[in-house]
Parts: sequence; structure tokens; C-alpha cells
Amino acid sequence: MAAPWKVAAIQMDCQIGDVEDNLRRVELHMELAAEEGARLIVFPECILTGYGFQSKEHGLQNAITQDSQTIQSLIRHCEELGVFIVVGYLEREGDKLYNSAICIGPEGVVGNYRKTHLPFLGVDRFVTPGTEPYQVYDLDGLKIGILICFDGSFPEPCRILSLLGADLIVLPTNWPEGAWGSSAHVPAMRALENHVYFLSCNRVGIENMFRFIGQSRLIDWTGEDLDYLDHDEEGMLLATIDPTLARNKQTVFIPGEYEVNRIAGRRPDLYGPLLETIRI
Repeated sequence: MAAPWKVAAIQMDCQIGDVEDNLRRVELHMELAAEEGARLIVFPECILTGYGFQSKEHGLQNAITQDSQTIQSLIRHCEELGVFIVVGYLEREGDKLYNSAICIGPEGVVGNYRKTHLPFLGVDRFVTPGTEPYQVYDLDGLKIGILICFDGSFPEPCRILSLLGADLIVLPTNWPEGAWGSSAHVPAMRALENHVYFLSCNRVGIENMFRFIGQSRLIDWTGEDLDYLDHDEEGMLLATIDPTLARNKQTVFIPGEYEVNRIAGRRPDLYGPLLETIRI
């Protein structure tokens, strides 16, 4: 049986291209969340670098490598506080630019995810899509999957992470005005259809005329809010989750008469068209 975990999401603003100040503020929020007992702290998409870059060159100039001093500072902070974090950033690897989220714990980097579904928006117009298989990370007993923003609009990645054993799927995001439907409905549906916890951590503020709407949420496996920030201001979302409840996929309403299992009830033999390339 897995132990309960206290999880936090930091809904915050950042300054585009000011990695030093963004790092300082992320580490301050880490300290505040740790004081509240959080063991996992999630930050928004591209929060270390900003998102609204107008060219690949501008993005590369402000991107971060995995072995940078910025990441090393976060590693030291996680070790000192005894916490895990998921934080979004623009990643540079050679001449390639990725929209990434790195997971770091007390013993160092746990994993690094590169966004696989790219909207025509902000720096995503210029980044390379991730190609590595979706992966679940074991954080000392809590199993998490990581996606970024537009990835959450597609049911397939979340289903894969659920089948791989995720208890919690985290979604660092930069939802701007116009994405109200995503912020309101995507977290609940992905949680319910996969019987997992789902955390969306959105940013706030204005960047290159885009206003980000906040509305971060932590949803339980029934599709109900555990905690949410119903505004577009900075704040902390905090709740305790029980991984054991996410792992028992059999929901019993009336024993022997009304039971639901959204994983065992799948029909993969009928899902062949999902693997076909269909142009619409």
C-alpha cells in the first residue's frame, strides 16, 4: 500500500528571458511549499525561461541545457528541502530547441520530458517535438507521468501513462485567454477516464500581449476537484492524494450490480484506426 502524498502546484508569473530572476522566484516558492509539507511541487510550462519568443534564435539564446547551473541550483535546493519538483523550461540541445519539463528530486534528476504535441503558438512554433516514449517515474512510491499543455488535449498520452501505472499525471501549462474550455474540462476528463489523479499547473501574467488565465486544478480519480485556484493571480494549490485509490481501477457503486472499470473495460481489438494516419 502506497503512502499518501501532499502535492503542491505553484501558479505564478515569470519574466521572459530573465532566467536568473525566474530561478530565484521558483526556489522561493519551493521553500514556501515545503514549509506546508508538500513533497512534490509542480510549476508551470516554461516558467524558468518564458514562452512568448518570436523566433527560434531568440528562444535558443534564452534556453537552458540539462547540465546548466540553473538545473544544478534546483538539484541542490531539492536536496536541501527533501522535495521533488516538476518545472518547465526551454531546453537547448545543440541547435535544437525543446519545450521541456524536468523532474528533480533529493538525489538529482529523475527524468526529463519533451513536449510531443505542438500548437501554433508562442515558442512552440519553433521547437522540435519530443519523440521519446512516454514514461512513468517512481518518486519514492508515487508514480507520476508528465505531459505539457497541448499534450493534455489528446486522450492517448494520458491513457498510455495510465496503462504504464501512473498514479498522478502532471500538466505544466501556459493556457492563455481562449483556453477556458481546456482549463475547465481537460483535467477532470483525463482523471476520470483513466482513474488517476490529474494536476494542471497554469501560469499567470501577460507576455507579448497574451494573458494567461491561471485556473490550476488538482483532480481526483472520480473527476472532482481536490483543490483549485479559480483566478488568474499567483497562488499555491495544495492537497493530499492517496496513490492506492488510483491503482484500484475497479469502482464499486453496488457490489455485484453496479461496478465500473475504465481500464479493464477497454476494447483494443476495435481501436485499430487510432494507429492510422487520417487527414481531415
